Amino acid sequence: MRLPLSIIFLIFSGRLLAQTPFCQLSGAVLEEKVPGRAQYRVFREESEAFADLVVFQSENLLFADKAGKWYFTDSRALARFSIIWVPERSQADFSIYITETESFAGCQNSR
Repeated sequence: MRLPLSIIFLIFSGRLLAQTPFCQLSGAVLEEKVPGRAQYRVFREESEAFADLVVFQSENLLFADKAGKWYFTDSRALARFSIIWVPERSQADFSIYITETESFAGCQNSR
């Protein structure tokens, strides 16, 4: 009886970990125009309550050093990861809300 429960737990916990790699994203981000080049498809929420990740847009790459702190760049060589904006939430890997308050940046705890 223990073995099946252990397997179910491992599958479930692995699925949760696989769904939230965006929680650790920080640093320079490149906005792609070609869908095939982007690492993540992102939907921009109008409300913080519905976003998976709250992002603070840093003015300096050196300060984009923690989860949710992004520095938008035009340089592919400088970018740590790339995104493409999608028009529908159902098309996105995750959703973000861009905040003006640096301390609010990071993953939403309720997700």
